[in-house]
Amino acid sequence: MDNLVLHLDNIQKSFGGLKALSDVNLHVEKGTTHAIIGPNGAGKSTLLNVCVGRLKPDAGSVIFDGMELTGRAPHEIAQIGVARVFQTPEIFPEMTLLENVMLPALSHRDGSFKLNAFQKLTSQSEVKEEAEHTLEEVGLKDVMMVEAGSLSRGDKRRLELGMCLILHPRLLLLDEPTAGMSRHDTNQTIELLKKIKSGGMTKIIIEHDMHVVFSLADKVSVLARGQIIASGAPDVVREDPKVKEAYLGGTA
Repeated sequence: MDNLVLHLDNIQKSFGGLKALSDVNLHVEKGTTHAIIGPNGAGKSTLLNVCVGRLKPDAGSVIFDGMELTGRAPHEIAQIGVARVFQTPEIFPEMTLLENVMLPALSHRDGSFKLNAFQKLTSQSEVKEEAEHTLEEVGLKDVMMVEAGSLSRGDKRRLELGMCLILHPRLLLLDEPTAGMSRHDTNQTIELLKKIKSGGMTKIIIEHDMHVVFSLADKVSVLARGQIIASGAPDVVREDPKVKEAYLGGTA
């Protein structure tokens, strides 16, 4: 079990009388891309929110690289090396792309955001250089001086990915990274995520688009009605009768 980077043990979470997660056990191996799929309302985003500290589980524990994450604040979990790309990109729209990518790096280095220090950002030459390299990696260097708010939805998602990558996370969580994208943008994002292998980074992807899942995932876990009903190699999971039943015989 030494190759496990994330272990979820009997996670339970209810909202009022609704049981969103019920005894969820999940094992994610280092350096792999692990997809979590399931019908709408299955509890996928709730599970990610538990992992990054935005929701506290009613029971169970989240262990990352031997450390207990349960009960830690989101910023502490980020400092440990867990980053998340949200379904709706969380960027600073009035700032340039370069400033957006530099800020998390400065925050990580200095321990807090310095929102009054934007004027000094460009003097931080090492961080600036790394931010430019990161923007090149996500295909946005040519527009790095543009205000982030003017970007398309797909490019905003790439920018937020860059804001995560500059932190060199050991675990990257992606919540529907291609939602709302055209097929062209989706394929570009797939290629980008395939390229990101820096430092043996582990990725967890929640995704509805099966084209994305089967293009990227080493392993797939299926969440239905708050429980993991199948887990394994993509081709094996795709043929599992329980999975087909969960999707009412359709392709999700």
